[in-house]
Amino acid sequence: MQRSYKRSLVLAALVTVAAGISWYVSRPEPVAVLVEPAKRGTVARTVANTRAGTVKACRRAKLSPSVGGQISQLTVEEGDQVSADQLLMELWNDDLKAQVMLANSEARAARAKAQAACAQSDLAQREAERVLRLRQDQLVSEEQADRALAEVKVHHAECRAAFAQAKVALANVQVAVATLDRTRLRAPFAGVIAEITGELDEYATPSPPGIPTPPAIDLVDNNCFYVSAPIDEIDAAAIEVGMPVRITLDAFGDREFPGIIQRIAAYVLDLEKQARTVDVKTEFTDPEDYKRLLAGYTADVEVILKAHADTLYIPTEAVIDRNKVLIFNPQSHRLERRRIVTGISNWNRTEVRSGLVAGEYVVISLNREGVQAGAYASVDVSREP
Repeated sequence: MQRSYKRSLVLAALVTVAAGISWYVSRPEPVAVLVEPAKRGTVARTVANTRAGTVKACRRAKLSPSVGGQISQLTVEEGDQVSADQLLMELWNDDLKAQVMLANSEARAARAKAQAACAQSDLAQREAERVLRLRQDQLVSEEQADRALAEVKVHHAECRAAFAQAKVALANVQVAVATLDRTRLRAPFAGVIAEITGELDEYATPSPPGIPTPPAIDLVDNNCFYVSAPIDEIDAAAIEVGMPVRITLDAFGDREFPGIIQRIAAYVLDLEKQARTVDVKTEFTDPEDYKRLLAGYTADVEVILKAHADTLYIPTEAVIDRNKVLIFNPQSHRLERRRIVTGISNWNRTEVRSGLVAGEYVVISLNREGVQAGAYASVDVSREP
C-alpha cells in the first residue's frame, strides 16, 4: 500500500514536470515593448508653430549711403562691435569739404558786415540824439533834425538786412554740412557688423525705389532678440499677449528658453500652397539668454495655454482613442487594456485624472506587431520604437 502511494506521487511529479516542459517548449515568444511609468509632474496644454520660426534681432539695419560715390574710408570689418553714431564708411567728398569751407568763410564775412552795419546804426543813433538836443536849443534847423532821424532809420534797416544775410550764410553752411554728411555712413545704434558689401575705392550705389540692391553694411543689434513664428489660424484664436511660452532652438538641443507672447499679428498670412497662419512675436524673458544667441537661428515656440502642477501624467504616445492605454503587468508579463480619464495634454504629456496610479507601466510602442491586450510581453531596453 505504501509502495503504491509513493508510486502515485512520483507519477504525479513526472506529469507536472512534463506539463511544464511542454508549456515551456510551446510557449509564445514574448512581444518586446517599450514602456514608461506613470509619473507626477506638470502638464500644460499648448499650441506650437506650424513651420519653423526664426530668431531675429530687435533692431537690424541694412545701411547704404544716400548718395553714390567712391568709397574712400571703410573703418570697420565684419564682426566688429560698434557704438551708436560711429563712422562706418565714407565716400570721396573733397569737393564737398571745400564747399563747407567756402560756406564758413562766407558766413564769417556776412557776420562781419552785419556787425559793421549795426555799428554804423549805433553811431547814427547817437548822432541823431545830439542833433535833437541842439534842435531843442534852436541851434540847428528842423531839416537837419529830420535828416538825422532818417539816417537812423536807414542804418537800422541796413543792420537788420545785414543780420538777415548773415543768417542766410549760416544756413548755407548747414546745407553744405548736411550734403557732406550724406557721404558718411554712421551706425544708428550699437551693434555688430554682420556683412559689408564693397571695398575701398569701389563705387557704392544707393538702392533706387523698386530696385533692391545689397546694402553697404548690415548692422545687427546683438543685445536684444525675439522669435517670430507662424501659428495655425485654428490655434491663434486661443493665444493672448503676455502668455508664457517655451522656446527651443535647434542649435541648443533640448534646452528650453522661457519667454512671453509680445505681439500677435493683426492679420492672417495667406500664402499659396501653405496653411493660413498668424505670426506671433515672442520675446525672451531672461536677458542672460541673449549672450549666446545669433540672429537667424531656427526656433520653435510652445505657447502655454493652461497648466496643471503636481498631477499624474503619461506620455501622449501611449494614449489609445483618447481614453485607453495598454498596461504592462510585470508579474504576469501580460499586456492589459485599461480605460482612463484624461485631462489636458500636449504632444509630449497627457494628464491622467483616473484609471492609473503612479508607477504603473504604460506601453508606448503601440505600432509594433503583436502589441495588443493579452499578449505575452517583455520590456525592450533598446529604447527604439
